[in-house]
Amino acid sequence: MKKIGIIDYYIDEWHSNTYLGLFERAAKELKLDYEIAYGWAEMDRFEQRLSTQEWCDKNGITRCDTIEELCEKSDNILILSPANPEKHLPYAEVALRYGKATYIDKTFAENVEVAKKIYALAEKYNTQIFSTSALRYVDELNDLKNVESLTVTGGGRSLEEYIIHQIEMTVKLLGADAKSVQVFDRNRHSTVLVEFGEGKIATLNYSTYAPFVVDAAVAGEAGTQYKRIESSEYFYHLIESILVFFKSEKPPFDAAQTIAAIAIRDAIVKGKALPYGSKVDVVK
Repeated sequence: MKKIGIIDYYIDEWHSNTYLGLFERAAKELKLDYEIAYGWAEMDRFEQRLSTQEWCDKNGITRCDTIEELCEKSDNILILSPANPEKHLPYAEVALRYGKATYIDKTFAENVEVAKKIYALAEKYNTQIFSTSALRYVDELNDLKNVESLTVTGGGRSLEEYIIHQIEMTVKLLGADAKSVQVFDRNRHSTVLVEFGEGKIATLNYSTYAPFVVDAAVAGEAGTQYKRIESSEYFYHLIESILVFFKSEKPPFDAAQTIAAIAIRDAIVKGKALPYGSKVDVVK
């Protein structure tokens, strides 16, 4: 049985709790001998949630005293900390030294410079990594090919944390050749225009409570394909992808897409702090 270790900032959080059951289900359905066996968190307890030891005891997982102990014992590693991407680089600086295929949760890095540092570490230690938003795996995107322009709407707690979902879907459909962004921000409502090469364009709409919706213009079609994201299995499909990655040590898509996604987000965050409608180059 292959052992997976979870590295987190605080371990009693939505992703770690949800992933436990999804990994068990996916391993069974894919007939792969993997289990989440180890856990380590930098913060022992966050607010009124379970402590690391309590969480591990509840879920039948061995708590490791150090991040190094977890990396030594695990066959593969999950770096989570989804709400604190600034922790991904320091965790990666330790974990990637062990050469074990590692998944790093979204948002991969807080800016493109840090994203490049993480990939440089992976190359230095010959460690395979990948990162994505689970929204890349929604069923509604599967039959969208040859997309020329795109409108993606979604919401969440803040643009800085949740815009990565719209970006990941956009990069999946339009590619990594983003050139610039233009940000029109009104705090709870924002619109971002992203220009790609070959005349492709995407509009990313963010508001606090907006559902995820995609409207795509496909080459050769007169109208657009409007899709409200209603599929419920995209997190499961993400876990399937992670397990296949752990077994094959082959990332499911090129690292250029992850760098592009973070570069787009980086430009959006910079543009939001500038005067309304400012245009910012996407620097990869």
